Amino acid sequence: MTVDNAVTTIADKVSRQLAEEIISGVISPGQKLEEQNLAEKFGVSRSPIRDALRQLSGTGLVDIKPNRSVTVVDLKVDQLHDMYEALGELEALCAKFCAQRMTTVERKQLEELHQKSEIAVRKKSKKTYADLNDQFHDMLHQGSHNESLQSISGELRRRLAPFRRPIFFRGTKRLKDSWDEHDNVVNAILAADAKRAHTEMGRHLVNSSLNVISYIEETRDS
Repeated sequence: MTVDNAVTTIADKVSRQLAEEIISGVISPGQKLEEQNLAEKFGVSRSPIRDALRQLSGTGLVDIKPNRSVTVVDLKVDQLHDMYEALGELEALCAKFCAQRMTTVERKQLEELHQKSEIAVRKKSKKTYADLNDQFHDMLHQGSHNESLQSISGELRRRLAPFRRPIFFRGTKRLKDSWDEHDNVVNAILAADAKRAHTEMGRHLVNSSLNVISYIEETRDS
């Protein structure tokens, strides 16, 4: 069990690093990724490399052929926009249902998590905030008390996972802006204002997508 956990941890780290290099354009679209070369690059065995590539395939960043050749996908901004647009609608609905259906305990947990993220913003800890951000959105999925909506939203967020890294909270402004947007959502949910919760979550996802797309365009043009 310990060995499996160690391999998973290494695979996660490799997957995150490769995702950042693909998104920023360091690794070019169409480039083939060889297991042995990557194993040498990261100083690990081929097993975690294989797992990392499967993770990347699940997010749509690479294409794995039947012969196990792996190619970097040409990431289209339009595709990203489409996914964020869909996720925005889904999570806005989650927020609406949260305002209507969250239990007293769930509302308290949401409030406490939101307070923790405020501390991360004050400390300018992008990694901590990114981790809490994931928990925040997961909590809203669960709080919707709709299993189908939770499943669909979770799957789409999984595909967009590489775009929720600390690198996308550049500087402190986006960090603070993101928290402020969460604050609007949380306040609406705690006030049981379903319409406002829906609107504020939709607005938050629009701003998140603009931030990600702006980063990609800037890094690829530099």
